[in-house]
Amino acid sequence: MNQQALAAVGIYAALCTVIIFWLANETGKIRRKEKIALGDGGDKHLARVMRGMANNTEYVPFFLIMLLIAALIGMPAWVVHAFGAPFVIGRAIHASYFIRPGTPIMRRFIGFGLAFLSQGLLLLGLLAHSVWVTISG
Repeated sequence: MNQQALAAVGIYAALCTVIIFWLANETGKIRRKEKIALGDGGDKHLARVMRGMANNTEYVPFFLIMLLIAALIGMPAWVVHAFGAPFVIGRAIHASYFIRPGTPIMRRFIGFGLAFLSQGLLLLGLLAHSVWVTISG
């Protein structure tokens, strides 16, 4: 088992958790300030941050599952970093768009694009490798 690759996956799992904590903290701050216990209470900024948090939780688990599987089947640590770093940077840029009102939408597109590219390439590589190993015996 490649301990370095697995440790690298751990780095990106931890960093993704930092991003979700960041989004959760921002949600909590708005909730306290506006005295909103459930839902968004009609507050557009809270709704925006909640959507950013939901978007993060929709993408991160699948990325981490694929990254872990890839590491377990032999992906070198440097390749884990090649996929993990741009994904986390993209997710952080994307989150910052939702947290800061008035942020140009281009930040959202850049963040999403970087994370999506990393996740898409990982998906293709994992799928191709898995199919190859499966059919080649």
